[in-house]
Amino acid sequence: MKKSKIQNPKSKTKRILITGNEACGEGAIQAGCRFYAGYPITPQNELTAYMSKRMDEVDGIFIQAESELAAINMVFGASVTGARALTTSSSPGISLKQEGISYLAGCELPAVIVNIMRGGPGLGNIAPSQSDYFQATKGGGHGDYHSVVLGPASCQEMFDFTRMAFDIADRYRNTVIILGDGILGQMMEPVIINPRSQIRNPKKWALTGCKNRKPNIIRSLLLKQGALEEFNRKLQKKYDLIKRNEIRFEKYRTEDAEIIIVAYGTSSRISRACVNRLRKDKIKAGLFRPISLWPFPYNALKSQDKGKTKFLVVEMSMGQMLEDVRLAIQDDKRVHFYGRTGGSVPSEEEIIGKAVSCKL
Repeated sequence: MKKSKIQNPKSKTKRILITGNEACGEGAIQAGCRFYAGYPITPQNELTAYMSKRMDEVDGIFIQAESELAAINMVFGASVTGARALTTSSSPGISLKQEGISYLAGCELPAVIVNIMRGGPGLGNIAPSQSDYFQATKGGGHGDYHSVVLGPASCQEMFDFTRMAFDIADRYRNTVIILGDGILGQMMEPVIINPRSQIRNPKKWALTGCKNRKPNIIRSLLLKQGALEEFNRKLQKKYDLIKRNEIRFEKYRTEDAEIIIVAYGTSSRISRACVNRLRKDKIKAGLFRPISLWPFPYNALKSQDKGKTKFLVVEMSMGQMLEDVRLAIQDDKRVHFYGRTGGSVPSEEEIIGKAVSCKL
């Protein structure tokens, strides 16, 4: 890609053709991210390459770390000083970062982590997958903690959600995960780059030196009897606040739907086309797309249930978000599943066939 001209925050809005990986990187730049540490892995390498160029242009810091473990701990060090920090990887690399993510949670440090998912388990392959849903939404590392998880479905959302992720991370002093996949990372679409002001409130908790104030202390080792439980209860109150304020979802043609497809990310793009084709065949289908994968929009999904509504969960996995849909609907007989795994992508014909059989 040619050297980006998006440098001046006061410049006019631009619309450019860009990959999802690059859009994610630009979203971070526009959010004021000035520290990046990562390690190469397919299919997110374009993101790392993009950040190596853009960080130089905006006087930021780019580090190609010696490992994924080193990268997440470098992000910890940058975040503790108040910087907006980013790391990106793909499935096996994100697994290696889990201890560091838990430490970020234990110290209430904001950071953004991007996972461009590939097939697994193990090294798997470099094709797109959605089999890291559990890892992202159910913790991943040790301890009672949550990361906010956002599931984009387009290159535009890769830009928008990454920029938004830094605001959410700072607002709650929490980690935010962007859960993409190999298709979203590699595909190219027109993206509107809308620069904005980067004025933010100072982080009074950050370790910036204490010449004119009392020293701040940031740690996750709490040995005094009862101290850790008290801290964990404090975290849960924060997570409850996030659940109240950060639920995001999209509904498409669900008002009179007799069967609702539930899908996120790339699967939702395919499912949206299926809804339109089913409607042409006089089948009342709709799409419910969770955007915040944690916190999951349980109540919003449940509100679509008219008592006899059928639900079809479509994922590029063996069924992980499926569990959250079942928790929302509370009727397993009306919740059906279609999934492809190992880097395989469901076709419209496969989804439509399953939807028709569910409705019968």
